[in-house]
This record gives sequence, C-alpha cells and structure tokens, in this order.
Amino acid sequence: MTRQYFGTDGIRGIVGYQPITPDFMLRLAHAVGQVLKRHHKRPTVLIGKDTRISGYMLESALEAGFNSAGVDVLLLGPIPTPAVAYLTRAQRASLGVVISASHNAFQDNGIKFFNAQGSKLNDAWEIEVEQQLQLESRWAQSADLGKTKRLDDAAGRYIEFCKNAFARDLNLDGLKIVVDAAHGAAYQIAPKVFHELGAQVFSIGCAPNGLNINDHVGATHPQALLSAVQEHKADWGIALDGDADRLQLVDANGRLFNGDELLYLMLQDRIKRGETIKGVVGTLMTNLAIEKAIHALGVDFVRAKVGDRYVLEELEKNKWILGGEGSGHLLALDKHSTGDGLVSSLLVLEACVRAKQTPSQLLQGISLYPQTLINVRLQAGQDWKSSDALVQAQEKALKQLGDTGRILIRPSGTEPLLRVMVEAQDAQLSQSCAQMIAQSINLSQK
Repeated sequence: MTRQYFGTDGIRGIVGYQPITPDFMLRLAHAVGQVLKRHHKRPTVLIGKDTRISGYMLESALEAGFNSAGVDVLLLGPIPTPAVAYLTRAQRASLGVVISASHNAFQDNGIKFFNAQGSKLNDAWEIEVEQQLQLESRWAQSADLGKTKRLDDAAGRYIEFCKNAFARDLNLDGLKIVVDAAHGAAYQIAPKVFHELGAQVFSIGCAPNGLNINDHVGATHPQALLSAVQEHKADWGIALDGDADRLQLVDANGRLFNGDELLYLMLQDRIKRGETIKGVVGTLMTNLAIEKAIHALGVDFVRAKVGDRYVLEELEKNKWILGGEGSGHLLALDKHSTGDGLVSSLLVLEACVRAKQTPSQLLQGISLYPQTLINVRLQAGQDWKSSDALVQAQEKALKQLGDTGRILIRPSGTEPLLRVMVEAQDAQLSQSCAQMIAQSINLSQK
C-alpha cells in the first residue's frame, strides 16, 4: 500500500491545508486509537508539542480524537521531541505523540509518533493507521471515553534525564556556553541543563511567541550562535532546532562542527575509554573523510538512507549503538532511544572535558571533503535511470575521482528533482564532476 499521509518523518505540511487541519487531526487520532486498542486494553497516549501557535489547535483536535476512541491522554506541554520519547517509555505509555515541524518555519506543523519503547514507529504501523483512516469512525460509548490529564513536572523529569547522560565524575564548571533553542521546544529546558551542570549560560532563541520558531536562530541558522559566542567570549555555542532533536556546535574560535564530525568525536571518546565499538551508522550523505577516519579506528561503517529513522533501523539491525547525520541528528542508543540534541551535545562536551582538548584538537588530521550538490529538475515521466549519457558521465567522473571521492545521485522525495552530489578531496574536481553529470541529465531530456 502506498502511504498517502505519512512521509519520511511522520506527517507534515502547511497549517490550514490538508492534512494539517483540526478535522483531519481528530480523524487521525481516532484512527490511531483504534489501532492501539487492538494491542492495548486501555491505551494511554502522551502528547508533547513545540512552540508554534498552531500547536494549541492541533493538540485539542488530537486530544478529542483519542478520547473519542476510548484512549486516555497525558498532556506534556511544550517539550522537546526526545523528551516525549523518554517520557513515553518512563510512564509506560502506549504511544508518544509530538506536534512539531522540526526546523521548518511556524507556518508548518506536523505529527510524529513514538512506540512504547520510545522509538519511531515502522512503515507497517503507519500503513495500518492509513488503512484505518479509510474506515468509518467508531465512537466509544460515554462510559468508555478517554480522559485527559496534564503531567506538570514533565520538563523537570527530562532535565534530570539529560543530566544523567553526562559523566558523574565530570562537570562544566568554569565554562561559558551560549545556548540557542531556536525559540522552540527546549527554550526553558536547555539553559537549565547546562547551568545545573556548572556552566555559565548565555541564552538566545529562548523567547518564543508562537511565530518566531527557527526564525534566523537555531541549528539551521548558526550565524546567530556564532555572533553570540564572539560577543560573550564564550567557550562553546550550542544550537538546537525547533524540536531539539538535532544540534550544531561552535567552539571559542567560531569554528562550526557538523554532525559527521561530532559523531566521530563521540566514537573516539568511547574507544579511548576502552569500549568496544563494532560499527557506526551514517547516511548516504556522510562525508567520506569521516568514513575513512572511522575505519582508521578499526570500526566498521555502514551508510543508511537519509533520515534518522533509517539510521536507527540500521543500528538495530546490526545491534550497534552509535549513528548520525551531518545535519546534527545523532544517536547513542545506550543513552537514549532516539536522536537527542541536548544529550548529544553533552556527550561531545564530556569527550572534550575529559580529554582537556577542543574539538579542533581532537579532530586534528581530519579534513572534510568538499561536497558539491546540484539539483536537476526532471521532466514529467523522465526515465533518468536508463540514460546512456548519464551512465557515461558517471563512468568518466569515477575515473577522475579514483578512490579520493564518490558520487551520489538520488531523486527528491517531495519534488521532481534529481539530486547530484559529488565529493572529492579537491573542491574544483568535485564541482567539475558534479556539473558534468548534471549536464548529462539535462541533455538526456532534449
């Protein structure tokens, strides 16, 4: 069955347009409730949200939909996505629901789900929900309707969870840290976590008004963080996105580190401490320099499709614990069941504090390969896979790159585009090969 509503990370869209409307959210929650009742006698669902103004409307609709199916609801208020995953597991709930569109602007919103173990649900579950949406609603009798309560200390519980991820014999005393919460879900929580571990905290992006989430702040707009680190002469800058499941990190010199580099730092620290790490999972976009550096540590490396859910699936398949994306989605499954920007930042800080070195010092000798990304618009029905011109261009590029680069060609999941990425040690070679391949695709359309 082709999924109509679910994408790579739940359901997302523009508020006021299907499916991000209150009537659909009521139907969705009712359908999810019916699916849950096949496996739970009296299901309980947790609902958290970010700071978008539309969250109030969608929360009310979801609450009504779940109650109408005989499902109890526990409201968490504004709270990070990974906090919902943790609390779902801690509260022994049947399901966790997040109302968020992550790094998108406030006009968008979406829904994500976590199972009882705090992990994202698989494709089969999403298909089952979509099938249920096609059936007529079956309202619960009055005596069987669900009830709703609020978990007032949700934020405090999650703060303690984050702090427990940091080594008990270390602290952040004497460090100045700028925290940018993107005017999002972690605006109250993130500054407290670092402060309670001993840091002097300077906060930006921590004054949400419902309309300013991710607005020139946060992980997708690191310039605000870079400026604040310079202004406060801080040791570190940490930026989260709107739902706080990914991060960007800046050092005192204004050097910005991406998720690939931070993943390597987490791995390196564990190996230094004597842990046995068999393998690490990246994505198709993970920088080749990081893959080679991981292999140099004697650790296997596997690439998953782009998306943290696919990284998680690959980790679970191999029974590994470390994985992530260059965008800053990082997973350490012995610390949390999902990607967590706060926990990941603490693990990186822990590695640096323990080594008494900066990230630049720990990454000495590793230089990321330049990547050139070109989007090529496709004509309707174009069969790019059978293009002889594309095959020839790829073969020519591979000969030029040798073992010092790679090529990735993948269709967009949302637009009629073909994404061409070429990575090489030499930036000029990366660019020329990418342009040659993109030109071959355009020629095949004529």
